[in-house]
Amino acid sequence: MPAVLLTALLALVSVPRTQTVWLGRLDPQQLLGPWYVLAVASGEKGFALEKATKNIEGVVVTLTSENHLRMLSSRHRLERCDVNVVELLRQKPGWAFDNPSLGVLDYRVLGTNFRDYAIVFTQLEFKDEAFSTVELYSRTDLASQEAMRRFARWSKGLGFLSQQQAVLQQDLTCAHKAFQGSCLPEHHPRPTAPSLAVTAATCTGDSAC
Repeated sequence: MPAVLLTALLALVSVPRTQTVWLGRLDPQQLLGPWYVLAVASGEKGFALEKATKNIEGVVVTLTSENHLRMLSSRHRLERCDVNVVELLRQKPGWAFDNPSLGVLDYRVLGTNFRDYAIVFTQLEFKDEAFSTVELYSRTDLASQEAMRRFARWSKGLGFLSQQQAVLQQDLTCAHKAFQGSCLPEHHPRPTAPSLAVTAATCTGDSAC
């Protein structure tokens, strides 16, 4: 499956007029800050059965002094909200990230308009299961038509079936746990949306700042 996805990625990028921004050519500062996760395509076992119960999720991205991505996320799983922090290491060359020791084999931006959405690809491996996801990140809790078109195109192009894709339920409770528990470093840009505002403090992934 990973080899098939890689082939599909390369094929999509080679298509003329594909408006794609690989993280290798993207200033990572443009990815920083709070994001809502509004739609997901996933090859994870059980996703098709659980997708109807999944609510909007939250991710806060920061950049460490070593150019590692720090990801604070609140994920909706089995009727609960898990808040976790992972640090992803930069792959060289380019701005793709991974942390195989945590099961993250690849993390990169497939496309973005540099303003209000990003399409993010992640390749994961946990225990005996390997799978990939495509997620729609949005600065607001409502996705633009352009963002939804891009998400649908990438998901279909990478071979995800319709039952492996989901627009998440409009419940922001879980997403806001990531925003409340985030800590911004000094060089982090302040979010522009009032509803996403977070304050700098010392905290852990499970506690509120």
